[in-house]
Amino acid sequence: MSSFFRGRRIRQTPQMRDFFRETPPLLKEDLIMPYFVVNSGDASLEQEIATMPGQYQLSLAKLEEHVAKAVDMGLKNVILFGVPAKKDEQATGAWKEDGIIQRATRLLKKRFPSLFVITDVCLCEYMSHGHCGILAKNGQVLNDPTLELLAKTAVSQAKAGSDMVAPSDMMDGRVAAIREALDGAGLANTPIMSYAAKFASAYYGPFRDAAQSAPACGDRKSYQMDPGNGREAMREVFADLEEGADAIIVKPAGPYGDILRQVRDAVDVHVCAYQVSGEYALIRAAGLNGWVDEERVMMESLQGLKRGGADSIITYFAETILAKGLAR
Repeated sequence: MSSFFRGRRIRQTPQMRDFFRETPPLLKEDLIMPYFVVNSGDASLEQEIATMPGQYQLSLAKLEEHVAKAVDMGLKNVILFGVPAKKDEQATGAWKEDGIIQRATRLLKKRFPSLFVITDVCLCEYMSHGHCGILAKNGQVLNDPTLELLAKTAVSQAKAGSDMVAPSDMMDGRVAAIREALDGAGLANTPIMSYAAKFASAYYGPFRDAAQSAPACGDRKSYQMDPGNGREAMREVFADLEEGADAIIVKPAGPYGDILRQVRDAVDVHVCAYQVSGEYALIRAAGLNGWVDEERVMMESLQGLKRGGADSIITYFAETILAKGLAR
């Protein structure tokens, strides 16, 4: 009989497939669960997000309830996004001491001291116009004046107990400004996980509903990257590392698996993949309609990100995965 490659030889039994698996199974430590916390007078607020079934806008009290259940199931890491009661053109709610993220961070760190709390550093949720920076009269987002507000926000969050700050604004020089401000405030041990490779993606639509952060005018294409630009993404990554970033986020995740792989091969720092709201919504909607096996598609999508080089994954499926015992 002629000799030929027998790839099926190592796929015969579940035990054999486990033995030869190249990508490690999903771990609880890999998962970062995003939460949207609202500065609301209604302590019972638990509003399901219409475009993200199974995800909620939460009051502080309800945030504590959700996180408590998730921690009992093994949740290790969270990232917080805030929705303020009022917005203005200086994003005051982002950096003030009693801002919603600051209050949420203090609450979670007091109740769950070992929980790793990451806070998103951006201004869009807090700006009356919905952009990630100070807006000029001509509609241009001003880069350098915005850096001071971002730095103030990062310092305020770190002082509230944030274990790591994650700037997502995509202003030039933001990592350097935040690093200098943190160090100057005696917070040299607070790491920065930068949204370095962040694209101007249509996959963010449901998030903007959740965070109430859609721009009132224009779009974010002047500061987020064009989806076709892979080499530019690498320049952004190297720039942020040079400025002092300790970890890198690739966002979105699934449609940008090639970028994730390039980043992983090029750097030796922690790389996080953000499976964004639109990715979640597509899988969730198809599952609810019975068009796909939601659990299998969910797990395959995350395994693909690990295979692509992700050390951790921000995913709205984190609670579901823990509830079903699908992570080790």
